[in-house]
Amino acid sequence: MAHNPSYIHLAAPPFPYFLEGDRTLYQPGDQHPSRSRMGKFDLLLVEQGCLFIGEEDKQWAVPAGHTLLLLPDRYHYSVKPCEETTSFVWLHFHTVGEWIEAEGEPVYASREHHFQQFLTHPYTIRVPQFGPLPDPLERSGQAELLLQLNRGRRSSAVWQQQRIFEDMLRMLDLAQQDTGGSPAAEIAELTETYLRNHYSEPLTNISLADALHFHYNYLARCMKRVYGLTPMEYLTDYRLEQAKLLLLKTEIPIAGIAERTGFESTAYFSRRFAHKVGISPLRFRKRYSR
Repeated sequence: MAHNPSYIHLAAPPFPYFLEGDRTLYQPGDQHPSRSRMGKFDLLLVEQGCLFIGEEDKQWAVPAGHTLLLLPDRYHYSVKPCEETTSFVWLHFHTVGEWIEAEGEPVYASREHHFQQFLTHPYTIRVPQFGPLPDPLERSGQAELLLQLNRGRRSSAVWQQQRIFEDMLRMLDLAQQDTGGSPAAEIAELTETYLRNHYSEPLTNISLADALHFHYNYLARCMKRVYGLTPMEYLTDYRLEQAKLLLLKTEIPIAGIAERTGFESTAYFSRRFAHKVGISPLRFRKRYSR
């Protein structure tokens, strides 16, 4: 059952949403049913015993205190019956955003494609397909609370269920776990905050490195690992986002918007905007004017 660990990368927002869940108890000799392409994610949290389950060419022995995420477009099956009393919680959820399964380093959805669909750039939730239950999630009792709400009136529970499910997903998200101890995550967030606060100023690789007291190549590695972009790529995207807001919400001339958002010239701003959005800043503004 040994194979390289894989990770599920979910682009959000919109965030994955909870569908249903319950607890299942197997006695020795019982086994998980075989299912194919259910069309929804199946998150298993094993509380007692061990579950032997496979998906396509992968197989796992999932002991107590571990999770397994079965994918919506795959065939999964029982590898063998349970050898002892086994209890697990299963949670079904769905997402309309892009998701990717990959081994090794993080992968990211296309920022441009995601923006065209959902009008915002994606954040990548990175969840191990199989692994130990994070301590905060194990201690939180969130899974039990989610199941209790599932037995009540849906009209009164739906908001709480989604909030709890998103909180559970946050605890499973490796990027969120990293923030407590990963230098890469801390440096990436520090860099992001600086760029957002100083995007209107002239910024270069050198000035950014001087301001944050790290070599630019190190900053770039951290940003690529956490956000999938270099600092300068992130800066350009953020400047264009702010320019769009100014085009929609003000009557500031194009030259003034270019200056306010940190672009070195109106011509350069217009070129980058047209390359990113597909039309010029002026045509973008006229599209939403009467």
